[in-house]
Amino acid sequence: MNIVVCIKQVPDTTEVRLDPKTNTLIREGVPSIINPDDLSGLEVALRIKDQDPENVKVYALSMGPNQAEYALREALAMGADEAILVSDRAFGGADTWATSCTITAAIEHIDYDLVIAGRQAIDGDTAQVGPQIARHLNIPAISYAEDVKVEDGKVIVKRQFEDRYHILEADMPLLITTLAECAQPRYMTIRGIYEAQEKPITVWGLKDIEDKLDLSNIGLKGSPTRVKQSFPKQGKAAGVLLTDLTADEAAQAILAKLKEKYII
Repeated sequence: MNIVVCIKQVPDTTEVRLDPKTNTLIREGVPSIINPDDLSGLEVALRIKDQDPENVKVYALSMGPNQAEYALREALAMGADEAILVSDRAFGGADTWATSCTITAAIEHIDYDLVIAGRQAIDGDTAQVGPQIARHLNIPAISYAEDVKVEDGKVIVKRQFEDRYHILEADMPLLITTLAECAQPRYMTIRGIYEAQEKPITVWGLKDIEDKLDLSNIGLKGSPTRVKQSFPKQGKAAGVLLTDLTADEAAQAILAKLKEKYII
């Protein structure tokens, strides 16, 4: 059984900076981490491998610049068997559509049974890439996974749904998107960190996967969406605290403030 885990290296969102010319995140000089939902997905894959280590292989796959290699090294240190970096200038500036097309082309070069991706990335929050990959691969997708098990060749997923949850059973091949709380990621071991530095990382550029790609769907030119404007969230001024008022007095005070602000 081969499991492909899609991971993304994202900037630590406590230190967000934006390029005013391109309306994109400035990643240089900003600490990077593995996207939390993806890290949970990796842990899910490793737990499945723990049940049958001789017959389960975990691939960590990431699309990004060369620095994404650090995220893949972390995945290897946690227990992934192989790491693949999809990196080429031609892929730069991709939106979710172009990203999913490129990642799909890479996955199609792997003999996969199960694909796991995080629900969404903290630098975009679109939750689109995972389901799009499933659509391109023409396989079922189960999103918002809270728990994942493999029993008798079938995948059983507990799926978050508003104020309740679903229990779904599916055959492979299948794509799952996981929530950050789906699985608490394990710590890297000293031995794992050491061995991860010795393992090779496979790098695939455009020439390596173009046989599975429509070149009109990659990079900035192949992205149907554009960011018109972006800006950091501004802090809010302190509110007004109303105390020692009756319910009627509080209601009147709130109405007066809303009228003062021309909200009503």
